[in-house]
Amino acid sequence: MAEESNRPAHRFRLEGASCAGCVRKIESALNDVPGVDEARVNLGDRTLTVRGDADPQACVAAVQGAGYGAEEVRTSEREQREQQRAEEQQHYHQLLWHSALALGLGVPLMAWGLITGEMGVNSVPQQLAWGGVGLVTLAVLVFCGGHFYTGAWRAFRHHNANMDTLIALGTGTAWLFSMLVVAVPQLLPEAARHVYFEASAMIIGLINLGQALEVRARGRTSAAVEKLLQLQDPTARVVRDGGEEDIPLEQVQVGDRLRVRPGEKIPVDGRVLEGGSLVDESMLTGEPVPVRKSEGDSLTAGTLNKNGSLLFEAEKVGADTRLAQIIEMVKNAQSSRVPIAKLADTISAIFVPTVMIIAVLAALAWFNWGPDPRAAHMLVVLTAVLIIACPCALGLATPMSVMVGVGKGAEYGVLVRNGKALQQASDLTALVVDKTGTLTEGAPKLTDIETAGDADQLLALLAGLEQGSEHPLAEAVVTAAREKNLALPPLEDFEAITAHGVRGTVGGKKVLLGNGKLMQREHIDAASLRERAEQLAELGRTAMFAAVDGTAAGIIAVADPIRDDAKDAVARLLELGLRVEMLTGDSSATAEAVAQQLGIERVHADLLPQDKEKIVGDLQQSGERVGMAGDGINDAPALARADVGFAIGAGTDVAIETADVTLMRSSLHGVADAIELSRATLRNIKQNLFGAFVYNTLGIPIAAGVLYPLTGALLNPIIAGGAMALSSVTVVSNANRLRFFKPSEVQQ
Repeated sequence: MAEESNRPAHRFRLEGASCAGCVRKIESALNDVPGVDEARVNLGDRTLTVRGDADPQACVAAVQGAGYGAEEVRTSEREQREQQRAEEQQHYHQLLWHSALALGLGVPLMAWGLITGEMGVNSVPQQLAWGGVGLVTLAVLVFCGGHFYTGAWRAFRHHNANMDTLIALGTGTAWLFSMLVVAVPQLLPEAARHVYFEASAMIIGLINLGQALEVRARGRTSAAVEKLLQLQDPTARVVRDGGEEDIPLEQVQVGDRLRVRPGEKIPVDGRVLEGGSLVDESMLTGEPVPVRKSEGDSLTAGTLNKNGSLLFEAEKVGADTRLAQIIEMVKNAQSSRVPIAKLADTISAIFVPTVMIIAVLAALAWFNWGPDPRAAHMLVVLTAVLIIACPCALGLATPMSVMVGVGKGAEYGVLVRNGKALQQASDLTALVVDKTGTLTEGAPKLTDIETAGDADQLLALLAGLEQGSEHPLAEAVVTAAREKNLALPPLEDFEAITAHGVRGTVGGKKVLLGNGKLMQREHIDAASLRERAEQLAELGRTAMFAAVDGTAAGIIAVADPIRDDAKDAVARLLELGLRVEMLTGDSSATAEAVAQQLGIERVHADLLPQDKEKIVGDLQQSGERVGMAGDGINDAPALARADVGFAIGAGTDVAIETADVTLMRSSLHGVADAIELSRATLRNIKQNLFGAFVYNTLGIPIAAGVLYPLTGALLNPIIAGGAMALSSVTVVSNANRLRFFKPSEVQQ
């Protein structure tokens, strides 16, 4: 069931959040703020979304109280992205500069130690020399790694511990021990008079380098929103007082008349007043074929006008346009949690304190029972454990994959509402599909009319009745009458009877049109027509009984053409291992005829809306994980009941609002695309989590020295720092592999 609501949302940019533990602390702090209904941190782009009527300043204060920084985003989405991109670029270069400085000190020191082996302090000249190196190292640590130490201090003041805590403790301990050796070497045995300034500098340099690479890779994960924003031109050409002028997009108002020339993008949602053109909607729907637009047709912001000039009236502007809502939905989904992330959240809640305890215990063990030089071994173990255990990779494992996966879905016209739906779509075992508008075109045509009287007269009466209905079958009847230029009698007392048909007074006559259930309900004898209705149904046509003034008057049949790609789409779903079933309110014979052409074995016909919901529930009770694809109001209950609801984009707003996944194109291929993308994303998340868990599970014992009896060496803290930085880069890079995902339909 869809979880999004229309609750007001405030967005904030975060400072200092670096791991899953940070996310937990920030969200916990905000949950205590009055008026906060929901708080979600997106670690991938360092943003915070708060839903509810809470005071934004109170939210900022709560974040600051947890030891982090927050600033409310008040600019437009485009300005925010440009500012964020500029700041990330600046941050990237700053990290590279800091990395170069730190490595510029650390590498020569490490080379000196490897070449000469003289890293000890045994004389006054050595004290002076290494004391100078220590002061230079301190300057480098403060300048290049100051943000780690301030972050650790903030966390300490608020009784927290995070990634910065581990880095600060590891590098700080190495520097302090080295300065102790320099200041009072006589307090330590000669074998332990070793300085580790190069380790502190190298660790800071490598972690900064890793973060720089992470920032660069992370920027690519939001490419989907960037592409969507690029669909909007910053200006629009408005027609006023007989002239045309370009104005900022933000100044366009509902009711404005706008001109779009060939090659220009549609600026806002509207309806064509004059002109005709082909419009490329592929950037929103995934449909490659341009759509013909003429007077009265709707236009969507972000689509591309191909070859004609269009004058149209603005109907939705700003945040109300379909494109703006798509961007908002993508952003919300990217910041949402997938259930699998709870494992990482649970571990991160106790991870940093546990690592600190392990580091202290390991250091004590080496100091008390390890070989000489014990103090040096103790320092190496303590520093290596603290550094290698930083949970950056664990915190990034899930949100980075979700960001890329949701964004990639948007490129293919698959809009995922939340992370839960993204995960559940990968586990589906059954899919129930509405027939009309999903498997078929949803634009039926009248094929037969049989009556003992005047066919045109009956058609005029039925069209007069159906002009009060919005059902696709009604449109087919009205269209057929207008094509024959028949005059439609006036309609009174129209009533739509759910899952039965319609009735009303047309030209003074009581007219009924519907299925056999309606005839039975109104006690009308239609037995003579049933055999012919069954014959028409076997041909895949929907037969409807007509009655005038209480007497059966004839039968009409309407055929809804099967979508050109429906058969291939069903085949894809079956290949994905799904059990596909058709649900329809249409007659059994008609449904069976359609199902046979599409290769669907299980069919449920003559259904009421509550029947569809019950069938979904029955499948769930039998152990199936059920998806539902539909486009109508009568599909809404089943869409809500299903584990994952897929709304066809051309369907009703009710269906789209109820569903977990919205398909921008009216094709069942979109469901297969969504399931394939979901499975690819979940595989990627599991790879990231596995890698992060394995890294920490193996890294901590190795850093603690479990391999020392076999190798005779301890893990160098510098290698630990490099490995920690590399782990985060690996997770982000692996998540970015999803950017190359292509559904099987595209690959063919």
